[in-house]
Amino acid sequence: MIQTVVKRDGRVVGYNQEKIKAAIRKAMLASGHGEDEELIERISDRIGTGGQEQMTVEDIQDRVEFELMKSKRKDVARHYISYRDKRSIARRAKTHNVFIDIIEAKNNDITRENANMNTDSPAGMMMKFASETTKPFVDDYLLSPRIREAVKANYIHIHDKDYYPTKSLTCVQHPLDHILSRGFVVGHGESRPAKRIETASVLACISLETAQNEMHGGQAIPAFDFYMAPFVRDSFIEEIKILEAFCGLDLSRLYHIKLDDFISRPLDGLEGEERMLQHAVNKTVGRVHQAMEAFIHNLNTIHSRGGNQVVFSSINYGTDTSAEGRCVIRELLYSTYEGVGNGATAIFPIQIWKKKRGVNYLPSDPNYDLFLLACKVTARRFFPNFLNLDASFNVHDKWKADDPKRYLYEVATMGCRTRVFENRFGEKTSVGRGNLSFTTVNIVRLALEVMDIADPAERVKRFFDKLDNVLDLTARQLDERFMFQKTALAKQFPMLMNYLWTGGDSLQPNDTVETVINQGTLGIGFIGLAECLIALTGRHHGESEEAQALGLDIVSHIRDKAVEFSQLYGHNYSVLATPAEGLSGRFTRIDRKRFGVIEGITDKDYYTNSNHVPVYFHCSPRHKARIEAPYHDLTRGGHIFYVEMDGDATHNEEAIRQVVDLLDRYDMGYGSVNHNRNHCPNCGYENADASMKVCPKCNTPFETIQRITGYLVGTTDRWNSGKLAELRDRVVHR
Repeated sequence: MIQTVVKRDGRVVGYNQEKIKAAIRKAMLASGHGEDEELIERISDRIGTGGQEQMTVEDIQDRVEFELMKSKRKDVARHYISYRDKRSIARRAKTHNVFIDIIEAKNNDITRENANMNTDSPAGMMMKFASETTKPFVDDYLLSPRIREAVKANYIHIHDKDYYPTKSLTCVQHPLDHILSRGFVVGHGESRPAKRIETASVLACISLETAQNEMHGGQAIPAFDFYMAPFVRDSFIEEIKILEAFCGLDLSRLYHIKLDDFISRPLDGLEGEERMLQHAVNKTVGRVHQAMEAFIHNLNTIHSRGGNQVVFSSINYGTDTSAEGRCVIRELLYSTYEGVGNGATAIFPIQIWKKKRGVNYLPSDPNYDLFLLACKVTARRFFPNFLNLDASFNVHDKWKADDPKRYLYEVATMGCRTRVFENRFGEKTSVGRGNLSFTTVNIVRLALEVMDIADPAERVKRFFDKLDNVLDLTARQLDERFMFQKTALAKQFPMLMNYLWTGGDSLQPNDTVETVINQGTLGIGFIGLAECLIALTGRHHGESEEAQALGLDIVSHIRDKAVEFSQLYGHNYSVLATPAEGLSGRFTRIDRKRFGVIEGITDKDYYTNSNHVPVYFHCSPRHKARIEAPYHDLTRGGHIFYVEMDGDATHNEEAIRQVVDLLDRYDMGYGSVNHNRNHCPNCGYENADASMKVCPKCNTPFETIQRITGYLVGTTDRWNSGKLAELRDRVVHR
């Protein structure tokens, strides 16, 4: 007698004889010759009592076919067989249609899920084939039933689900000094320690590129200036030794001479040792410039994954006040300003200026001149973004201005806005740590489900009840993924676990990563606070103080629950202001099918990113800052504030400084600026005229640089429909 049934997805469920009866009955009706209840009962009883204790769905259906063919109703058997075939085809149809879209290089939301991937290339197509077949496997075999239902019901989104079976982690802040001082061995190659600035630059690229293939998220360097600085001095000493060999003099006293700065100057009027010293400085500065130029060029041209994906890379810098560190910063900024190739804006690395009072923000600060240069570069090239080390939640008690390793106590972030700093299981630092995985809650869906409740207080109460349930599921899902990730062996991540992740170098190749990965964070994200508030109050937080108060209550509640989950599960849970790219449109599309078109909520093709004021809302930068600022402290897993500028920002560094001032005044953690930038790939001509589509000099179509979530793209051809709709709705903040 059949007791249990093995379904096609591997799940084991109780045997239900009524399903067999229903299938036979449908076939009888389709035959046009009526039902035969006696035959239905006889066949279903025979199958149920004559089968094995556990059978597969296919075996049971084979027996139904056999019994029908033995009966007088051969016509029903034919319809039943036809029905099975159609169901089989239907199950395969979705995958078939997706694959055809990939094969035919169609431009849709599946093939344009990630604007940093070219799915039209052979390698990109292979990645999408793998991705789209892996996701159903995760749903069927790796997610628990309640989590699977929450995903299906559009309550949560598991990010990078296609990488779930690989057990990979999301991202890491590279302790680059380990690589540069010791070298590394991964795969079939070996890299020796760096001895000069050119080698250090190349090894920094290789570190990012190699780790990208072991992880599913971004790669970052937390203190690029500090890490590169020693190799400026090494290269300077090399130049002095060249002079020694040429002149036959002992100049060793110049090797470690104290220099206020490395600045290239003419040699006119200089003689003797002073001339030789300046010559060595000039040669060193030239080498540093070329090394920074090569670093940027490599990160924009070397593909670390299939799909023509360059490394999703970020570098943090700005607080090294040594002559060598300042040289690195200055030449990096000069190289960025010049652009790559024919003067194009470099898409990667995402550059992040670490703003710090006493270091680089006030006119009396030693790196203030470099801060002004950074603003000038941002005005033309969008980067660097600005990280506010003075924000109350970014301050570290151990930071000392005279500590040569003070960068260990400076928060660092990533272009994907991931922030890792606080730590329940070790040192509070960003270095050698990252996010493990993150999942986003659709808070708009929860608000839509209660918006018809007439009493406002009851509506909000019911919303929070639903929110608690979904947050509990989200925390459980992240814990389940952690339990799966921790079974990975150290040898599966040779670069990450030998050289980058805190504590990873203590593991043997066949050890699991369980003992070290809790240094990372599990991110709980959210999307659509604006639409959620419209559903609950009728207005969003940018236009209503009441809505703003409720918005802060909601995100504070998520933060408080994350603290509870950290204690309950023993992890570093954090709250992330989700940088939605493909997700914003997906959530909306599904909710619109269920609830219809609702003004201000589902009437667009996207939900607003995290806690941002809607992109279509006209307001001043200061108003936007005042509204969004309180959420930065609540979302310590990552956040960003941006201002949409009008006109040509190239010569408007003051506007950039004003945005940084807003970060400082309103206690925000991280910010950036958007503006229009047209670039001609043929002749290099640039302007900021949003209405112009072709170059006025050579009639070549412009490349228009745009920021999609936290990173730049040079074309919108790879944007999905939701992000394109958002782009069209963006308004200037005046």
